[in-house]
Amino acid sequence: MLPGMPEPSASATICDLLGEDPWADGDSPRPTLRQALRRCQPGQVVPARYRGADMAIFVLGDGRAFAAPDRCPHDGGLLSDGFVDGDRLVCARHGWEFEAPTGRCPLRDTCVPLRTLGRKG
Repeated sequence: MLPGMPEPSASATICDLLGEDPWADGDSPRPTLRQALRRCQPGQVVPARYRGADMAIFVLGDGRAFAAPDRCPHDGGLLSDGFVDGDRLVCARHGWEFEAPTGRCPLRDTCVPLRTLGRKG
């Protein structure tokens, strides 16, 4: 862990250690994009399913909602385990940050941008 980086969530740490995806077994089906948007409050990140793809839905404090593939381009961790910090989605596993509108990772020069979709709240 790098100094100043947030601690990963307990679920992200356990999944990382076990090499498991908590959604893979199908016991907890993901809500549709529409259902996830209805329940996602400003500052939250929730998992969703859109056109067969696993997505992370997140809403900024100003009400703007965004969706991104639910895999961190760094190492494949679940972004839906992450959190919102200002206008960024933060991966809980290693603290990588992605700007909501652009998907850029401003703190990492080598980071592949995250593909995000958004709408005004």
